[in-house]
Amino acid sequence: MKRVWIAVALLLAVLAGTLSHSFYLNSFTQELTGLLEAAEAKAEQNEWASAEELTQLAHHKWDEKTAYLHILLRHSETDEVYTSFREVAEFIQCQEGGEYSAANARLIAELELLAEAEQLNLKNIL
Repeated sequence: MKRVWIAVALLLAVLAGTLSHSFYLNSFTQELTGLLEAAEAKAEQNEWASAEELTQLAHHKWDEKTAYLHILLRHSETDEVYTSFREVAEFIQCQEGGEYSAANARLIAELELLAEAEQLNLKNIL
């Protein structure tokens, strides 16, 4: 009977870890998408310096969590987000409105999909 309780405790610990990771990743990506959406609004007002600053802040926050993200997520997904950050930064520097908006929208979608893929639901289990 003792083995059963140990197994149950281990399963509950894994479940708790999964749920906390999912919650954390969701809040983290929402924070980043909020910054990127604010940058988009600044770019639409031709305030490119503010858009660049907000995007750099989002990129810096992403870089701070690189080790955590590489451990718990697929490298291809984290690399894709990193590449998209670089692409968005280049379009900001060139002040290419249309291309910037498209790249920024793609980056936001990648972040949202990253968080969605880590949610504990039937869609992701099956």
